[in-house]
Amino acid sequence: MKGLIETMNKLTKLEKYWILYDVGNSAFILLVATIIPIYFNYLASLAKISEVNYLAYWGYASSFTTLIVAIIGPVLGSIVDTKGYKKPIFTISMIIGVMGLACFSVPKSWIIFLGVFVIAKIGYNASLIFYDSMLLDITDDKRMDYVSSQGYAWGYIGSCVPFVVSLVFVLFYEKMGIPFNGAMTIAFLINALWWLGMTLPLLKNYKQVNFVEKQEHPIRDSFKRLGHTLSTLNEDKKVFFYLISFFFYIDGVYTIIEMATAYGSALGLNTNGLLIALLVTQIVAFPFALIFGRLSKKYPTDKLIKVCIIAYTGIALFAIQLDKQWEFWILAIFVGMFQGAIQALSRSYFAKIIPPNKSGEYFGLFDICGKGASFMGTTLVGLISQLTGHMNYGVAIISVMFVIGFYFFQKAAKL
Repeated sequence: MKGLIETMNKLTKLEKYWILYDVGNSAFILLVATIIPIYFNYLASLAKISEVNYLAYWGYASSFTTLIVAIIGPVLGSIVDTKGYKKPIFTISMIIGVMGLACFSVPKSWIIFLGVFVIAKIGYNASLIFYDSMLLDITDDKRMDYVSSQGYAWGYIGSCVPFVVSLVFVLFYEKMGIPFNGAMTIAFLINALWWLGMTLPLLKNYKQVNFVEKQEHPIRDSFKRLGHTLSTLNEDKKVFFYLISFFFYIDGVYTIIEMATAYGSALGLNTNGLLIALLVTQIVAFPFALIFGRLSKKYPTDKLIKVCIIAYTGIALFAIQLDKQWEFWILAIFVGMFQGAIQALSRSYFAKIIPPNKSGEYFGLFDICGKGASFMGTTLVGLISQLTGHMNYGVAIISVMFVIGFYFFQKAAKL
């Protein structure tokens, strides 16, 4: 505990406020990986949808969401680089996500539920584009790996607080004398309020440091800047190869995150066991994100990212044969060991190699190759599962993404 207090004391107030947003929004993404797919499974079962189709429809919804963000991300990212635009647009996207989360239990139809899910996920993903780009405003180059790792670490452990409270209602709703839908409503509201509350300090204290001066036509000029960046991107080989690499390896990471509970549920694994196993993932991710943050002071960031990609390749290969509860627990632990590290180091590595005054624009592209790109993984898992009738075959494609990602990362790291 003393070490944790010392770690937090080394952070500036603004760095702490920035980290708190990770704590807040991580509550949403933990629900997306755990409780929300189970609730969708409940709605789908009422409509008598098969397990294979349930997994496929969930994958398609996730894919559609990230595809939309991939399209609008670079445009919005370029716009928020304009002086005074980043905070208000960040606030709007965050509110869309929070309101969507609060309203999850309202739809009784699985189709309408997926519609609300798409809207909330778009708000969440869009807010992260602007939030990630704020890293260049709240700290310096030498501290980026450290601060980014702290964000993911505290996000993982902090999100467990509303999740555990929600889990009490979800698992023991019958003993409490409330309906399942009522328990879900409470869970969604708790996490929405947590997300909003953890965001307020950042909204109050953040000021945009790196920006493009406001022009007479800021939106039109933003499109021009984006067009110029896209047309000249291949001239910066390091950024270009890194984005290709990131597209593939982080696609695999996010596909595992988004499909894990849906995959386990479709295999018929015990729901309570899945939830607890993924809670363990969050707990394991906390110290390992901090460990990798400290390792970044001793070892080059690119070498640490390579270690994470290799580890995730092994995780994906292990998941192919998964069909037992204890195997899912092993998977959850190993994912926790490398999940926060690969996300945090990838974010800070990219922040170091881009122009500071175009951070929003570049992180918009980063999001295409990151969360925006995960539409490929989730779509492929769904399609191959349906075409073959075997979910394990769909999971097998994820390992290929890591191999391709490692190849291009090697090329970027050499430049």
